[in-house]
Amino acid sequence: MPARADHDARRGDVSAAVWQVLAEHGFGGLTLRAVAAALGASTGLVTHYFAGKRELIAHALDILEARTTDRPRQAAPGPGLPALRTHLLNILPLTPDGAAMNRIWVGSWDVALSDPALYAAQTARYQRIRDVLRGCAVDAQGLGQLPPGDPDDLATAALSFTHGLVVQALFDPDRFTPARQTRLTDDFLAALARPASAR
Repeated sequence: MPARADHDARRGDVSAAVWQVLAEHGFGGLTLRAVAAALGASTGLVTHYFAGKRELIAHALDILEARTTDRPRQAAPGPGLPALRTHLLNILPLTPDGAAMNRIWVGSWDVALSDPALYAAQTARYQRIRDVLRGCAVDAQGLGQLPPGDPDDLATAALSFTHGLVVQALFDPDRFTPARQTRLTDDFLAALARPASAR
């Protein structure tokens, strides 16, 4: 049992080193050597946990998803459209922590697109996000907050809008301040809420 506890503790140290490298250098700087340096250990120790860079990147993506899920978030004031709004705001880089997390996510796209297994994992992650947004859209339609329509399309449009805003805010934070991001999100949702005949 102590050996298992030591192994788990060491793996936690390795995971912390992976996150440190990600936060400082992004996926472009994520190497076995860089993780070993952050850990203050040999590369050989890191290869005990990861056979190669692909496994290291897969683990980094898992850490990123867990940290994204566990970070402080706004609580939805109610179901339907308020919940949809809250989910979108929780994705946006409205705080320094949110901006750092989004920079890492955007940096992960290149590595995920070039590896079939990582590609599949990222596809599943984005489907899970769309499923959550779809549930909000269904609730909003049931409450009369959104007009009838395909909730899958609504979820896809909402996530596409949000990711586009993320990229613009990361590249031009002075222009896309948190207040402006929030206003643009509210404008987007208000447009969704209008009947099709009024758009």
